[in-house]
Amino acid sequence: MNFSELNLNPHILEGISTMGYGNPTPIQEQAIPVILQGRDLIACAQTGTGKTAAFLLPILGKIAEKPTTEGYINTLIIVPTRELALQIDQQVEGFAYFISTSSIAVYGGNDGNSWDRQRMALEQGADIIVATPGRLLQHIQMGYVKLDRLEHLILDEADRMLDMGFFDDITAIISQLPTRRQTLMFSATMPPKIRQLAKTILDNPVEISLSVSKPVESILQAVYMVEDSEKIGLLQSLVAGKEYVQSVLVFASKKMEVKDIERKLVRESIMARAIHSDLEQSQREQVLRDFRNRKFQVLVATDIVARGIDIEDIDLVVNYNVPADPEDYVHRIGRTARAQSDGVAITFVNKKERPQLARIEKFLGETIFRVSHS
Repeated sequence: MNFSELNLNPHILEGISTMGYGNPTPIQEQAIPVILQGRDLIACAQTGTGKTAAFLLPILGKIAEKPTTEGYINTLIIVPTRELALQIDQQVEGFAYFISTSSIAVYGGNDGNSWDRQRMALEQGADIIVATPGRLLQHIQMGYVKLDRLEHLILDEADRMLDMGFFDDITAIISQLPTRRQTLMFSATMPPKIRQLAKTILDNPVEISLSVSKPVESILQAVYMVEDSEKIGLLQSLVAGKEYVQSVLVFASKKMEVKDIERKLVRESIMARAIHSDLEQSQREQVLRDFRNRKFQVLVATDIVARGIDIEDIDLVVNYNVPADPEDYVHRIGRTARAQSDGVAITFVNKKERPQLARIEKFLGETIFRVSHS
C-alpha cells in the first residue's frame, strides 16, 4: 500500500512526498482510515512505528478542507514532554507545507518571553496546539483559551503522561472541551489505568494494537554482567576511539547519575553531553540539535527527558541501569534501529538488577545474549 491509497488530501500527499516518506507503516495504514471516518481511536504502538504521522496526516487533511474559525482552536495534542511537543510541531510544519495551517507548541520553562508568545498565539487561535498538560492548564485558567469549538483531541504517549502524574491535569483540561469531538489516544503500553481513562473520554473507539512488547528484529541486544564500579570504564571502552560508533544514547535512571556520567566521559576526552531538567529549554534544544548534527558522540539522558527524542541513525543504545519496567526497556532500545536501519542495544547489569533483567527476558520470551568482559 502507498499513501495515495489512503484517501488523504492531495496537498498532504505533496507534503509527504517532499519529506521523503515512502510507504505507510502498519500503524499508519490502520489508523488513518479510522481517523478520516471521524471515529474515536485507542492505538497501542511502540516508539518508532510512525504514530505521529498516523494522526497528523488525516487531521491536517481535515483542517485543509475546513479552515478553523479565527480565534479558536481546531485540534489539541497533549504530550508528556517539551521535546515531544517541539518534535510534533516541527512535523506539522513539514507535512503542512502546501496548506495554510497554524500551529504552536505550548510548554513550560523559565523564559517569560515564551509565556507571552504562547498567550498571544492562544488568544489569536490556531489550527493545532501541541501542549504539555501543566503549562496548557495554566493558560486555560487565565481565561483566554477558546476551546469550545475544538474538533479533535489527541493524547500522545498517554501511559507516560500518567506515569509522570498528569492525570488530574488531563482530566481538568478535558472538562473544558466540548463533548462532541473526535478523541484519539496513542499509548505505547495499555495498563489498566489507561483503559480506565479511555472508557471515560472515548466514545465507542476503534482499537488498534501493534506488537508493543517486542523490539524490532534489527536490534542486536546484549548484556554485560558488571558491578557498579565497572560500568563507567566499560562504557568508555565501548565508545572511545570507535569511529564506527558515531551516535550513542546512554540511559541512566537518575538526573545526578546522568551528570556524573557526562563529567567522567568528558574527563576521558570523549565528546559527551547530558540532557536533564536542570538545563534551560533553549539549552536542551541546542544539545539535541548538536546531537542530530553529530557534533558530539554520546548523549546521556533519563527516560522521561529522552522519550521525546526522535533521532534516526543512533548506532548504539546503552542502558547504564536496568529499567524497572520491561516495557521501558523496549522503549529505550527502540531508539536505535529506526527508519529500517540496524542498531545495537547493550545493558549493564549488576547483582541487584538481575531480577529486573529476568523480568525483561520473561517479557520478551527470550534470553538476551551475555557478553563476557575482562
